[in-house]
Amino acid sequence: MRGSQYVQQSSLLFPVWSPGRGVKSMSSSRKKAIFRKLSRDWLAGYLAAGDFVRDGRVEMLDLEGKVVALAVEDLKWICYVRDFNSGELNNPERLLRKTFAGRPRGEGLFLRVRLKDGELVEGLAANDASLVSSDGVFLTPPDLRSNTQRIWIPKAALESLEVVAVVGGAKKPRTAVSQQSSETAVQDELF
Repeated sequence: MRGSQYVQQSSLLFPVWSPGRGVKSMSSSRKKAIFRKLSRDWLAGYLAAGDFVRDGRVEMLDLEGKVVALAVEDLKWICYVRDFNSGELNNPERLLRKTFAGRPRGEGLFLRVRLKDGELVEGLAANDASLVSSDGVFLTPPDLRSNTQRIWIPKAALESLEVVAVVGGAKKPRTAVSQQSSETAVQDELF
């Protein structure tokens, strides 16, 4: 929240609302997410699909309905998940396969990311300016059938980022039949 003050309770920061201050509210559409800290602790809650970093903090809605602000530099990643009840206390994101077995089938940039804790993660990212202009990197994980549908890794947690390949996106060459039909259409317009 811009212009907000924060109150610390235990290791979490809660925003304080003040009348008359410009408060930007959270998005009404929130997705299930697991917030993994660099300390290996994790929280479950709800988060907007994008534009959720404000003043170096991620504002999430916890399972009890409270808005909690987490410092971006403390986060390892945020995993958008299908279900909170995975049954695994140490790995609720169920991110078992972190690298591709072969070439990815989706379209985008095939990235290999090494995190500050030494962990290696691969994924597909959008081939646009969001890769360099945002506070972190969105990846589609290798195993789309796992609990994790999408991963956001903050730039503060990155040690290195390597573009392995550009997958898809190339236009197919035009066939001779389609070239002839477009040339005939141009000639018809001339006469």
